[in-house]
Amino acid sequence: MDAIIANLPRFFTGFGATLSLLLISGVLALVIGTIIAAMRISPIPSLRGFATVYTEVLRNTPLTLVLFFCAIVLPYLGSTFPYYFSAVIGLTLYTSPFVAEALRSGINGVPVGQAEAARSLGLGFGQSVGLIIFPQAFRMVIPPLINVLIALTKNTSVAGGFFVVELFAVAKELTNANGNAVIPVLLAIAVFYLVITVPLGILAGRLEKRWVVQR
Repeated sequence: MDAIIANLPRFFTGFGATLSLLLISGVLALVIGTIIAAMRISPIPSLRGFATVYTEVLRNTPLTLVLFFCAIVLPYLGSTFPYYFSAVIGLTLYTSPFVAEALRSGINGVPVGQAEAARSLGLGFGQSVGLIIFPQAFRMVIPPLINVLIALTKNTSVAGGFFVVELFAVAKELTNANGNAVIPVLLAIAVFYLVITVPLGILAGRLEKRWVVQR
């Protein structure tokens, strides 16, 4: 317990880094994932093809490899991003296809008649998607999207292996420095992760009851 109290500043530093990685990467992944989902249903074949390749390649690539590319390979190509921003890029790229697929499942749940009605009113593809389809799709996939964010929270730990001082990196540092308090340190790290993931799960349940469209 003394090791935990004495190192609380380090815990909070790691917690802040993990939380910021989640917030920044989560928002960017939601934006990019939404764009990719729209491209997947686009009437333009080249956009559909790009979105399909983007989704399949990144979803089937290990996160460690994505972060390795962003943190190690990009600097060789001229990138000057700090490791933190490289981690944000990697987490965003890895998470956005899962957001896109969750949204696509919601889009498939929207009755076809909704899009047909929008076209009959003279709405274009962009208007139909933005005003009719996406609002309903988002409400249908709230729980899966929250689950993607929970997975992202845990995936931030991989960034600790690429010179980003987040919770996992702090855990390695403190367990090495406090060999007689390994279990308390790891339990404390687990509690900090739960501080993020448990509220997200509760939020998912409440939003599901309030907003999800009944089929």
